[in-house]
Amino acid sequence: MSEKKSIMDYETVALDDEKNALVIIDQTKLPGKMELLELTKQEDIWNAIYLLQVRGAPAIGVAAAIGIYLAAREIKADTWEEFYPQFTRAREYLDSARPTAVNLSWALNRMDGVCQANREKPIEEIVRMLHDAAVEIRNEDIWVCKSIGEYGLSLVKPGNGLLTHCNAGKLATVKYGTATAPMYLGQERGYNFRIYVDETRPLLQGARLTAFELSESGFDVTVICDNMSATVMKNGWVDAVFVGCDRVAANGDTANKIGTSVVATVAKRYNVPVYVCAPTSTIDLGTPTGDDIEIEQRSAQEVTEMWYRKRMAPAGVKVFNPSFDVTDNDLITGIITEYGIAKAPYTESLKEIFSKKEAVKHK
Repeated sequence: MSEKKSIMDYETVALDDEKNALVIIDQTKLPGKMELLELTKQEDIWNAIYLLQVRGAPAIGVAAAIGIYLAAREIKADTWEEFYPQFTRAREYLDSARPTAVNLSWALNRMDGVCQANREKPIEEIVRMLHDAAVEIRNEDIWVCKSIGEYGLSLVKPGNGLLTHCNAGKLATVKYGTATAPMYLGQERGYNFRIYVDETRPLLQGARLTAFELSESGFDVTVICDNMSATVMKNGWVDAVFVGCDRVAANGDTANKIGTSVVATVAKRYNVPVYVCAPTSTIDLGTPTGDDIEIEQRSAQEVTEMWYRKRMAPAGVKVFNPSFDVTDNDLITGIITEYGIAKAPYTESLKEIFSKKEAVKHK
């Protein structure tokens, strides 16, 4: 009899070359059901991103890269002039799925750059190069997350209590996660962390996803309601907060799942350091401050009905349901990237991170 598989045995997002399909774990079904989706149509890939079947900035970027490659395969064209307008329409369509997550546009723009740089080559060769670029983006994500984990692990000690919000774990990336990368690496080295997971209303990514993947992996995990973070910090149970993010502005303001700014504000009150785990692909130096980040508004039904047997709020009541909030840079102790830890003033340290990245690239 075959051994039952854990969530950690599956890839969050992958390319199936035999079926020419984007393969993802449907995260809307977790933790109750483990279901893999094989997506080939652009509409289905767009819906998967929009409906959070695939979610988390890095995973969205990988899914987008694979998705636009699959779109390119379907384009019927013999010349660049015929091919590129169709490619551009497909890229813009996928880019419209989630406006806040910069990894979506980052990955699509990177794939577009592959097209632009090779416009003189045969279309068939361009499509092959898009395939290779999508695979490269996926493989890079694994290295990026592990590097973030190493830097993050240097900031904590064995036995520490760590709090995280939403899901910036394996399910949000290809492997390791961003905010959970120090946790996974610490577990491999016997750190025995105690993890506190905010449930993360209204979509419960913390309770459904983070608690699920960490408990499946053998961690000491405690789920708390979002409004309990002050209590666990006041009790001295939390030594550091690790969160992910969907976009970092040039001044160090960060957009992450709604409620992150509350956690950071409470943490400052109780002198608990807050670390934002951000691959450089999520850092947008073209966005000056958090005020310039577009915040996605989502359906009222997520708040009033989604997790209840019957509607819990009065019919007709107004609902404000932003998907993200912005954490001001003065609440953030450090921004952990794959090239080091940025600290205030972020307008300078984030530039230094990119300088380091360029230096490594050209070695």
